[in-house]
Amino acid sequence: MKVHLLFPDRDFAPDAPLPPNADDLTADLGLEVLWEAMARGDKFLRKVARAALLNTSTDPAVIRYRQAVLQDFIAQPALLEGLYAIPLEFLERKRQQLLWISKTRTSPTYLLSSGRQLLAASLDLLGKLRALADAYAPRVSSAGLRRFFAMLQEELSDDYLKTVKRHVEALKFPDGVPLSARLGKGNEGAGYFLCQRPQDGRPLMRRLLQREPSYSYSLPPRDNYGARAIGELRNRGLVRAANAVAQAAFHVESFFHALRRELAFYVAAENLRQALEALGEPVSFPTPRPMEAHTFRARGLYDAGLALTMRAKVVGNEIDAASKALIIITGANRGGKTTFLRSVGIAQLMMQAGLFAPAESMEANVVPGVFTHFKREEDKAMESGKFEEELRRMSQTVDWLSPHALLLCNESFSATNEREGSEIARQVVEALLAAGVKVFFVTHFYEFARHFHAAGRADTLFLRAERLPDGTRTFKIKPGAPQPSNHGKDLYRQVFGQ
Repeated sequence: MKVHLLFPDRDFAPDAPLPPNADDLTADLGLEVLWEAMARGDKFLRKVARAALLNTSTDPAVIRYRQAVLQDFIAQPALLEGLYAIPLEFLERKRQQLLWISKTRTSPTYLLSSGRQLLAASLDLLGKLRALADAYAPRVSSAGLRRFFAMLQEELSDDYLKTVKRHVEALKFPDGVPLSARLGKGNEGAGYFLCQRPQDGRPLMRRLLQREPSYSYSLPPRDNYGARAIGELRNRGLVRAANAVAQAAFHVESFFHALRRELAFYVAAENLRQALEALGEPVSFPTPRPMEAHTFRARGLYDAGLALTMRAKVVGNEIDAASKALIIITGANRGGKTTFLRSVGIAQLMMQAGLFAPAESMEANVVPGVFTHFKREEDKAMESGKFEEELRRMSQTVDWLSPHALLLCNESFSATNEREGSEIARQVVEALLAAGVKVFFVTHFYEFARHFHAAGRADTLFLRAERLPDGTRTFKIKPGAPQPSNHGKDLYRQVFGQ
């Protein structure tokens, strides 16, 4: 049985290697805050959330597949809670009852016993899964859950569960292990095989009075060698059955682990949704577009990490970057430019993970990767200056980029002067655009922004942090041409007065 609730054709692998820029992405976008909200203190949920947000999908069909499943779970919260409780109960039983199947121990008797116990501990849980499938199959619409429930109903029929239960009980061998054998060469035993005891329908008294003749042999007390020989004979007859039962137990255990992994993604997603909605923040399911369609449209877009940190509703923004490959953001210092840049990166990752977006509405093309180049503090080890560090990090980032990737630059090359920084930024950005990379660039370099504004490129959008005439920052990012001043005098007046 396959879970396939995150992918229509394969399992989710939370232990898959992370992208090479995972650490930078985490630090620059503040993803730790999101993971904490998704996990609510559960380390396993955090692990799954981290893997899902860093290893995102580039297939719009997969994204829509996950969105539909998540929408079903949001509409039926009891379903998600009931499903997730089942693999957790299995793991708890396994821990309490010390259920374990060692792959190194090959004794058929051990394999059969441990496998049977593990199957016995899971039968009622499989029945609960089947009951949930029967109850909720008519009430879900997503392809993922409908396939999952149809599989449970087909594979875990009533007759099948009764048959498995009967076999599990029979494998206790309350009357001893029934084996058959024949004489081989030299009159040695051969062809050892486990038998099923025939069902005798005669009344008890008739069975007692009409016993068929048989021969028996009892080991003398303390006959250790004889007991060892009997054990070897028993193992010969049990080997095929033991392998089958152990394999079945492995399959059942693997199924419950896969179910836990994939449901954990949706549990973490629901935790995040509840946390944001408790702050009054909107969430919506974005529309993923093909990779080649450079577009990013959003209404009410906000930084989910900032909202969770402040525990309050934050300012949202609108952006229409359809057919735009370069978005340059300028404007007043402390006007919300970096926050806006983070909101773009987080929303892109959440969309491609199959989650909702922190916005009233959103539409964007998928990208092969989200990358960041944010300014850093001075190197404490004094191995290099800030400007050298910026160049080295940009060089490494460029090595990771591929066509249609998304690069978020925040005050890149600001460690040098305006003239040099503008020229380096211009050459880097023009090369990236020629390679098909989409760039969001926050900058205070007027010469850099003025160059692209004067060029009049149709694929460039200019945004500016809003500043009211009295110097008030609204933290709104609106379309606007670059200006030669970042209004540093406003900060001077805040500190020193008029």
